[in-house]
Formats: sequence, structure tokens, C-alpha cells
Amino acid sequence: MAERAVFLVTGGAGFIGSHICDALLAEGHLVVALDDLSTGSRANLSAGIELELLDIRSPEAAGLIESLKPKAILHHAAQMDVRRSTREPSFDADVNILGTLNLLQAASTAGVETFVFASTGGAIYGEQESHPAAEDHPCRPLSPYGVSKLACEHYLYYFNLEYGLDATCLRYANVYGERQNPHGEAGVVAIFLQRLIADETPRINGDGSQTRDYIHVSDVVAANLAVLNLNGFNTFNVGTGHETSVLDLYQEICSAAKVDRQPDYGPAMPGEQLRSSIDGRKLRKQLKLPTPLGLSEGLSRTAGWFREVQST
Repeated sequence: MAERAVFLVTGGAGFIGSHICDALLAEGHLVVALDDLSTGSRANLSAGIELELLDIRSPEAAGLIESLKPKAILHHAAQMDVRRSTREPSFDADVNILGTLNLLQAASTAGVETFVFASTGGAIYGEQESHPAAEDHPCRPLSPYGVSKLACEHYLYYFNLEYGLDATCLRYANVYGERQNPHGEAGVVAIFLQRLIADETPRINGDGSQTRDYIHVSDVVAANLAVLNLNGFNTFNVGTGHETSVLDLYQEICSAAKVDRQPDYGPAMPGEQLRSSIDGRKLRKQLKLPTPLGLSEGLSRTAGWFREVQST
């Protein structure tokens, strides 16, 4: 009987990472989650998934890769708060760039075959010239977070060229779904749902006309699994191509949560991107993935999970 391959998911106890861990486990793989639990939670991990409590910047994380020799690394650990990146650009670069480099160097030493990198759609493209943005759209990030993700994409290209590491960058739209953390700056769907279900009033920054492309976590998981056998260096958008304003999103969330409540309004956030949508057709066509889950159905699933969690 052939020995099962090991897959390492960084940020594996987080929102997206834990769903990827579940999918890999369901396919019969050995799955190790590397996470420092700064935003992730042990509760997100299913039985059968090993947790290594480590910082991606540490020598111990590099040592883990060299000892495990995983078949693939799916890298989702990151400093993901855009606003924090503007306040602390050095910290953002330390985690996102130097942390990723630490993993890449260890991967090249350990003979890892595949490296999948969780990148960003909207933050890399900046204010778009066209909607939705395809992968060849100019990259003009407006935040240190976007800059750090773009820098990592360039490093992945180098490691593919120099060491033959098969590398894929997945540029995510705004991901939402079950297990998303409602605390902090990220995850407007989770923030709105948590407050509505707790009988609180969410706040919209600005007039709510700013748009984003919202994609359910199940489609992100499918993309990660689909690229595991790709050779060379690849870049794909993971998005729906549809713009949804914050106001329209709020109404959809109220409907999914079965709550009728008007939001509060606060001042617009300085420097906030006004419009964002990314074209995911290249990924779906090349890898034969289905049309993304519709927003109404995705929000209904997500609201059900939040309601269940808050009732326990």
C-alpha cells in the first residue's frame, strides 16, 4: 500500500485554511495545519488534522517543512488587515513577505513539489481601469498589504524559475462564509451577520455605494484543490466577476438573517477603494470548475451557521 502524501496548510486553523484542511482530509490525505492561533481557532479543526502551533517566520516552521517534506504547501497564514498594514507597514512586510520567504526557502530545501499562495484580487489591482479585472490588469496596489502580496507573487515566480517549485497564486475576491471571524477589520459579511443576529445595529462606512466582489469559501476551496497538480508558475483570479454595493449586500444579509433593521452610517474610510470585481473565468475554463455559488444561497448558508453558533 502506497504511503499517503502529507499536505501542509499554513493558517490552517483559520477561516479559509480550515475549510481547505477539511477538503484535503476528505480526499484521504494526511493534513497538517500550521497556525499561531493569532486569529485562528482550534475549534475550526476537525479530528484527524494535526496542529503545529508555530509562527511562519520562525526557524521551527522551516524545520517542520524540512522534516515533514510535504507534497504541497497551501499558504494562507498572513497579516490580512489592510488598515493595519497602513499603520504598521514594517509589521505587514515582516509577516507577509519574510514569513513567506521563510517557507519558500524551506520548501526548496525539502523538495516540496507544489506551493499554492493565497493572494488578493482587489488589493493588488487597486482602482481598476476595467471591470471585472482579468489577470493581465495592471497591478497598482494602494496599501502595503497589496504591495506585500504582489511581492510574494514575484518571489514565487523566482522560486519556480530557480528551483522548479510548481507555484500558483490565487488572487481572491472578498471571501465570506461559515467560520469567518466577525471580530476586527476584515470580513464585512461576518461583521454584519454577527451584529444583526445579536440584535445590534451594524455600521456602514460612507454612503454604501462602494462595491466588492463576494465569493463563498466553498468556491475558494475548490480552486485550491484544482490547482494542486498544475506545473510551472500560474496566476488565477478567484472571483465571481460581479460587483455588489455595500448597501445591496446589507439588504441581502438582512434577508438571509431574517432581520429588518436599518444600519447606522459612519464617515467613509480614508483611502478606501471605491470599486472592485475580478474576472474568474480563466480559472473556471482551464480547470473546468462550476459557476460560483450565488450570493443569496451563500449568505443563507453563512447566516444559518452564525445563528447556530450564537445559540450555543
